[in-house]
Amino acid sequence: MKQFWDERYAEPHFVYGEAPNVYFENSLKDLSPGKILLPCEGEGRQAAHAAAQGWEVLAFDQSSTGRNKAMELAAKRQVQFTYALADATTFSATPDFDAVALIFAHLPAPLRADFHRNMAAALRPGGWLILEGFNPEQLQFQSGGPRDLSMLFTEAMLRSDFEGLEISSLEQKHTTLNEGPYHQGPAAVIRLLARKPLV
Repeated sequence: MKQFWDERYAEPHFVYGEAPNVYFENSLKDLSPGKILLPCEGEGRQAAHAAAQGWEVLAFDQSSTGRNKAMELAAKRQVQFTYALADATTFSATPDFDAVALIFAHLPAPLRADFHRNMAAALRPGGWLILEGFNPEQLQFQSGGPRDLSMLFTEAMLRSDFEGLEISSLEQKHTTLNEGPYHQGPAAVIRLLARKPLV
């Protein structure tokens, strides 16, 4: 997969656009800035936005090409954030993040649950998880995402993966994506906002 993403991010434009994901952007508006973890961050659009809003950002991805473009975006926006090269399946973080955002971070089915639980474990008590991904109905659309049904998210799947968190909202919906050339048009997404209990 690293080669796939390196090749995709090697395209001259920002393949998912420079603006943040809309659900991510709207979710951050209701939170006080703190420390945020951004896994599978690609070209840095979420990281640049969060940093501009006053968040202390740690982003990571396995793609060095994606990281290079994220640093370009940071310079363009005149913001700073930390971006590590790391594999999502082996990355571990201490539980001191006020938020973790998983934006279209789809892993192969055998790896997904452990990854999700590790990311939830990175939250400090009271910290928020923000997730947007594709649900199985996305297979009828051509606006991006895995073409493998097992990699798409259902409500039951996310409730199980994040069973230790308190769910604030969880919904499947149809929307229209306008995120660079690879996320364009009608889409079937799932959105989760959940909080780690204070005790």
